[in-house]
Formats: sequence, structure tokens, C-alpha cells
Amino acid sequence: MTPKTILFDLDGTLTNPKTGITRSVQYALRHFGIDEPDPDKLCPFIGPPLRTSFKTFYNFTDEEAAEGVQAYREYFAVKGIWENEVYEGIPEVLKRLKEAGNRLMVATSKPEIFAGKILKHFDLDQWFEFVGGADLEETRVEKADVIRYVLEREHLAFSDHIVMVGDRSHDVLGAKANGIPTVGVLFGFGSEAELKDAAPAGSSEM
Repeated sequence: MTPKTILFDLDGTLTNPKTGITRSVQYALRHFGIDEPDPDKLCPFIGPPLRTSFKTFYNFTDEEAAEGVQAYREYFAVKGIWENEVYEGIPEVLKRLKEAGNRLMVATSKPEIFAGKILKHFDLDQWFEFVGGADLEETRVEKADVIRYVLEREHLAFSDHIVMVGDRSHDVLGAKANGIPTVGVLFGFGSEAELKDAAPAGSSEM
């Protein structure tokens, strides 16, 4: 197998952040007087940029969405970040891929500072050459922008046989915007239909 540069999404691909993210969203919604007791209804927040999700699912204005993100981080930065768990088998997969000569990196819409802390906490940082994520100022939050940032930061070219691995449609679409094929995982928070609807020709699933 030709060694590849493999970009991994974080939430729903390497770790299951459901508890931390949904509790953080519940906290943020309560800031606006909204009570949502069912965490399953908040799973669509896992993956896409938070500002977009607040606007899409709760019809927040731009100003309200920005305020919601700040409220979310009040809980997430202290508690939610650690209410997370690594998917079974992920450390072994990363080890095998690395030993096979592949270059491993992270491209996530989660703020880079939080992503780095999570990977270090779970001892997954040892497998990654670079961790690229959103910035706290939210000038870089869309997956296409994050992937482009990683490619430019690491001086990657198409000859590096790059592939993106993720669980949501925005992973596929972000990779497509950068001319990169995708591998969609089905154990995360995106459905098979969602991935197939977004998948460009030549994509695959695992």
C-alpha cells in the first residue's frame, strides 16, 4: 500500500464526545431560557460549526449564535471537554497506520486548543504530526477552511496521497472542496445516507 497522508476528524471519528457536547449545548440553551432535556435531540450539533448549528436548529440570529458559542464554552472548557471517550480500537488503528509509514494529522472544526488537549488527555497525540482546528475568533471554522489550513501549514501537495476520514457530510464536502477523497466512518454521528448524499465520485466508507 502506498503511504498516505491521512487527515482525521475528531468528534465522532476518533472520540465519542456526545455527553460533553450535548451538556454544553444544554447549558448554552438555558442561557436563552430554552430547556432541552433530551440529549439525543442535540446530537446534530456534533461535528458542524457551533454557530451554524445554533442558527440552523434554533433560528438564532448571528448575534445570538455568537453569544450561544460563548455560553457553550463556559461549560465545555471546564467540564464538557473531559466528558468524552475514545472509540474502541482507535489507538490500535492509529498505531498500525503509523507503523505502515502513513502521515497522520487531525483536521477538526473544534477549536484547535481544545482538540490538542483532548488528544493529549487520551494519549492519542503521539500518533499525529499536526493537529489543525478552528480558531477561537471563528475566522476558521468551516471544515473546508480547516482542511485548507492543514494543507498549507504542512505544505502538502496532491502527490502526498491525501485522504480525509470523517463521520459527517461536512467532512466529505470540506474534503471535496479541497480536491481530496474521503473515507466515511459509520460508527459516528452521520448516517450512511448522509455520507452517500455528500460523497463525491471515488469516495469510500469503512
